[in-house]
Amino acid sequence: MITYRDARTIDGPALAAMARRSFTETFGTLYSDADLSAFLDEAFGPNGLPSQLSDPDFTIRLALADDEIVGYVKMGPVTFPGEWRPDAIELYQFYVLSGWHGQGVAQELMAWALDFSREHGAREVILSVYVDNHRAHRFYEKYGFEDIGRIAFRVGETVDDDNLMRLVL
Repeated sequence: MITYRDARTIDGPALAAMARRSFTETFGTLYSDADLSAFLDEAFGPNGLPSQLSDPDFTIRLALADDEIVGYVKMGPVTFPGEWRPDAIELYQFYVLSGWHGQGVAQELMAWALDFSREHGAREVILSVYVDNHRAHRFYEKYGFEDIGRIAFRVGETVDDDNLMRLVL
């Protein structure tokens, strides 16, 4: 049985471990060991994701199976360069471990993310997704997200292209 709840500060180490695992499952073969390690340390080390659990600008929703984190979504203010509506919100990270794909976890987390956005007055949701992550593109498009441009995404010394996507609520 899968349960869902907001993340708490105490979840930091387990959440970081799950995020590292999910990112590596999905993208680990694309990068050198040095680039992957540098990214994982920056994004999910103590000054990354775990530190955001106590930041009031971010809200993270967890999916748990037997008290193990199997997915999460992180919402917060838009940080992409450019001019954004003041009532826009960013979907930062949307990770589900591969063993849980097709089990309804992503759909439940997305439903929560869109409800959360509306409840907090957002009129649009902005996200970025790796240009070659076709599975994620199809998932977001099912919810009405549309490509609006490209942005550079750094993993260590490697710079990838991400698509910026927007959903008008």
